[in-house]
Amino acid sequence: MFDKILSKIFKTKDYEFNDVQVTEEVIDYIIDLAINSNPNEFIAEFEGKIKDKILIINGLIFLPTVTSGESAVIYTYMKPPTIKTWGTVHSHPGGIPQPSDADLFTFSRRGLFHMIIATPFRVEDIRGFNHFGEPMDFTII
Repeated sequence: MFDKILSKIFKTKDYEFNDVQVTEEVIDYIIDLAINSNPNEFIAEFEGKIKDKILIINGLIFLPTVTSGESAVIYTYMKPPTIKTWGTVHSHPGGIPQPSDADLFTFSRRGLFHMIIATPFRVEDIRGFNHFGEPMDFTII
């Protein structure tokens, strides 16, 4: 009963999903951004929606950032409050698509689904993670 009350208050049902789908256009854009940002990292936030318990990522949102070859900082305080984002994507030019401690901190505060792309920046070099940093599958549509 208490769970149902909290669900209504915080609208958590609006954020439930079983699968993640990312459009091919977004994947292509991520690859292009990673290649063109190299040797620096890039970071962006995901735009999308949940429909029929599927999180559909269909765009990227860019906010002011500071990047280097070792990190990327996004100024989220500049995001208008009316824009909903679902997570982040960023590159790892060092070639390891695993979240660092800083990534895990970001994941825990910036949405429900996250991606890391590592060199050499191909589709197979992209990994998905939940907000705890645990691996999460996704489908390209």
